[in-house]
Amino acid sequence: MQASDFVYSARAARVVFGAGSLRHLEREVLNLNAERALILCSPQQRDVAEALAARLGARAAGIFDRAVMHVPVELATEARQLAKRLNADCAIAVGGGSTIGLGKAIALESDLPILAIPTTYAGSEMTPIFGLTEAGLKRTGTDLRVLPKTVIYDPELTLTLPAQLSLTSGINAIAHAAEGLYSREANPIISLMAEEGTASLARALPVVVAHPEDSHGRSQALYGAWLCGTVLGSVGMALHHKLCHTLGGSFNLPHAATHTIILPHALSYNASAAPDAMKRIARALGHDNAAMGVYELAKANGAAVALKDIGMNAAQLDRAAEIASANPYWNPRAVEYNAIRSLLQDAFDGAPPL
Repeated sequence: MQASDFVYSARAARVVFGAGSLRHLEREVLNLNAERALILCSPQQRDVAEALAARLGARAAGIFDRAVMHVPVELATEARQLAKRLNADCAIAVGGGSTIGLGKAIALESDLPILAIPTTYAGSEMTPIFGLTEAGLKRTGTDLRVLPKTVIYDPELTLTLPAQLSLTSGINAIAHAAEGLYSREANPIISLMAEEGTASLARALPVVVAHPEDSHGRSQALYGAWLCGTVLGSVGMALHHKLCHTLGGSFNLPHAATHTIILPHALSYNASAAPDAMKRIARALGHDNAAMGVYELAKANGAAVALKDIGMNAAQLDRAAEIASANPYWNPRAVEYNAIRSLLQDAFDGAPPL
């Protein structure tokens, strides 16, 4: 692609970044012209939500603390109805991709503005992409209504994110950047963000694993996640995300761990079709091979590298390959059942990427 031949569409979002930036919460709610905020969280982060409610006082309309992976459509309906009953005029989603995804599901049919406060590196807060799971199948789509209007990035909120979850969440973020580099919508600005975001996370994640309390490492990881999330929100997804959506939505595998295991194999699958992107990914990782660079980053720091170790059953691989290849996302290399089945077998076994 020539530098003069591209389309770049910026996504409007207000970003407040920095240690202690949560102190600006009330200001940012008011900036949305909102008066009553429904706070969304997972059951595990109820304490964080209650602290936000205390900070907001009368501006907190209530707490919905049942966010779970892959956003079941029934749960989204229930949360949307609660927001209506409480007369909430904005939603604050604090947590990872599950909670922010729930906020998006509310916004999709209510136009309620979302203020996102990420506590992981998932990157969902920077995208207009939503996902809903119904009857065992995950449906994804893009709608600018679901893009959070404001994002508060406070690295202090990630200090309690367990080291291993930090690692897989960070590699999940790298996946966004990697696919952005070989997307058909790739452009020079997004490619710069992708490479910088990947490099920042590759430097930060080993530090976070070894020293979870290191504030500089946490800040660098969150900075990288912001850039990678911006990439995901600006260009299309390809094979890697299709595989992860299939494995998560249809087989209920943990989101970040699945991304961590699949990414090396998806990069290997696409390597011959996207050589320039692979060079940039490898350079950002400080490695001579993009796929092996991700695999070694995960394995050396203690992450699971096999689907069999995170709940996948060998008997499910045929069905997973069928779903992923039946209606594929655009991909630089053709998506074929036999090749995908082989990829999934390697990922199931935890073999190094071919």
